[in-house]
Amino acid sequence: MTSAQTEKKFIEKKKTEALLARNEIVVSARSDVDALASRGFGNVDNEKLKLRLYEAMFLLDKGLIEVKQKNPKKTLGFQDVLQLFRAEDENAWAKYLIYRDLRSRGYVVRNGFGLGVDFRLYERGEYGKDAAEYIVYGIQEGKPVLMKELATTLKFALSAKKKLVLAVLNRRGEVVYYSLSKLMTR
Repeated sequence: MTSAQTEKKFIEKKKTEALLARNEIVVSARSDVDALASRGFGNVDNEKLKLRLYEAMFLLDKGLIEVKQKNPKKTLGFQDVLQLFRAEDENAWAKYLIYRDLRSRGYVVRNGFGLGVDFRLYERGEYGKDAAEYIVYGIQEGKPVLMKELATTLKFALSAKKKLVLAVLNRRGEVVYYSLSKLMTR
């Protein structure tokens, strides 16, 4: 076996195994659960880590996990998980692109909690120490947003002492961020 083959085998062995179970992607190995959860991925439930589909797509794209399905038995790729996500959410691709962009900038990104909030955002080193300082509201260029929805989300953010960040996904797939602190209406 050549050195390149040995290295490839080592890299493949380091992938975390995840299992698709009822439209959830679950990691069971205790060491993998701890490692991923400490980095802000998924939710731990009964000693298992349940990943959101966009988290699984991110980890798949980075080559950190391998997603398997029991029936029929097969390994799922990025496109397979994307199709599952699209069946759940018509804005799946946009959410994934925003999530990926924020993660690539070093933020820990957690799921939002309604009112149009797509994500909670933690600065580097802040996850697990305190509540998120920012909430992220995703918008797609060319797709209208009701001002009433935006005003309600902003009012909620301000009352929760959070900073509202608008993540605008343009037609080229780039994300531009805006901070929203006050909304004046007549």
